[in-house]
Parts: sequence; structure tokens; C-alpha cells
Amino acid sequence: MFLHKTNFLMRALYPNFVWRKPSDEKKIYLTFDDGPIPEVTEFVLETLEKYQANATFFCIGDNISKNSSIFQKIINNGHSVGNHTFNHLRGWASDDVTYLENSVRCKTEIEKHGIETKLFRPPYGRIKRSQARSLLPNHEIVMWDVLTGDFSQDLSPETVLHKTIKHTEAGSIVLFHDSIKANKRMSYALPRFLEHFSSQGFQFSKL
Repeated sequence: MFLHKTNFLMRALYPNFVWRKPSDEKKIYLTFDDGPIPEVTEFVLETLEKYQANATFFCIGDNISKNSSIFQKIINNGHSVGNHTFNHLRGWASDDVTYLENSVRCKTEIEKHGIETKLFRPPYGRIKRSQARSLLPNHEIVMWDVLTGDFSQDLSPETVLHKTIKHTEAGSIVLFHDSIKANKRMSYALPRFLEHFSSQGFQFSKL
């Protein structure tokens, strides 16, 4: 089980994390986790370009290393990137030293492309307070306001789209996945989501 819409309690428990970007402007902040992945990330980039949408990609360092040309294309297309650890570590199951070293490995891969970023998203949204304390002085820990659920094989693509549209509002940080596991649902929902909100005059911005 998971919440499509992050509730007030979660935001209150972790007030130093970025959950949304409240704004009077009609802006939505699209984010993608777990890439870059051949074909999947490339589909995302082509779809975003069609709608003149900017986004933020939270990348796994190992995937950057294996697919450096796709990562470079993310940068060349004007999107922003963030650290998602090197091996997609679950913070709650990792000791602090291992977790932080893994994050540094991802940072190193990103910097090989001449990019510096303070954006960090913990895989699975799971991070110990001690790990967060170590990261926060030099990072923005970015969570989400709307979780699409595209990773869930229990949801149909139509349900993913419906729930995501229902819960998104101005200032929402929306989490999709550019992963093989999520691809069927993401590739259905993303263009329709963009079409829906574009027709209402929304802009899609990067963090």
C-alpha cells in the first residue's frame, strides 16, 4: 500500500524535506526516478520535448555509468538531475557510512559530466534521520507531493493516470519512474497527463 497524495503528517514529520513548491502560478514539477535506462528514458525525453516540458531526473549512479550517453542527453535537453545513490540503497536497511559513501559514488558519476547538483532523493523514500542530518547541510532532500504508482503491477495504466491527475495541483512535485518495471504504466500515463494539464495552461518546470 502507498499514498498517491502525501499527507500533512508526513510533511510535518520531515519539515526539512522538499515535498512541494507552493506557488500562485500554474506550475507542476515532474520528476523521474531510477534512470537512465535505454529506450525508457529516451521515450520520456521525447515526450517531454513534445510538450515543451522540463523535468528533474533522480538518477542511479550505476545507471549513469552504464548509460552515460543517455544521461548526457538529459542534460543537453535542459533538464535538471539529482542524486539517487549509486546502487538504489534503502536507507532504513543501510548503515550510515555505507549509505553516504554510496551517495558520494553517485555524485562522482554526475560530476564526470560537468554537473553539480544539490538535489537528492532517497530510494523508496526511506532514509534514517541520521543519514538525512549528514546530507542536509549540502543537499536538498526532495520527496514528492504526488506518487503516480506507475511501479505497481496491481494498478492498471488507466488507474495510474486517473489517480495522478486527481491529486496533482499547482506546485505539486509528481513522481514518475523511467524504469523497465514502470514502463507500461508510465508510457501510458505520462503523455496523457501532459496533454491534460497543458490544455489547462500549466507549465512543467524543473527543480
